[in-house]
Amino acid sequence: MTRHWTPLALVYLVLAVAGLIGTWAFNLLAITQMTDFLGDLVTSGPAVSSITVDLLVVAIAGSVFVIVEARRLGMRHGWLYVVLSGLTAFAFTFPLFLAMRQRHVTRLTTAAPPRA
Repeated sequence: MTRHWTPLALVYLVLAVAGLIGTWAFNLLAITQMTDFLGDLVTSGPAVSSITVDLLVVAIAGSVFVIVEARRLGMRHGWLYVVLSGLTAFAFTFPLFLAMRQRHVTRLTTAAPPRA
């Protein structure tokens, strides 16, 4: 089972964990302080709005990539990464998808050829 965890897949997995911890630390802070999370994203000045739009476009493009790539490779439930990003963070689900994609590709390329 662990043979499919390549160094690249592990890098993606570490980034996924960092994305989850990093975003949820601030999400919990916003929740405990009862701040207007969405309002802060667009009304905290032009720099914050620029970063918000930048990350939103990247998340949408990444979501399309996740769905298309999962289908292309025959990975089941690719759409679930997109749905989970709304509950956790795209900074978590996208590197998690990349880790699982790398494992899937490694599994496909190291699979024994079919017997005649």
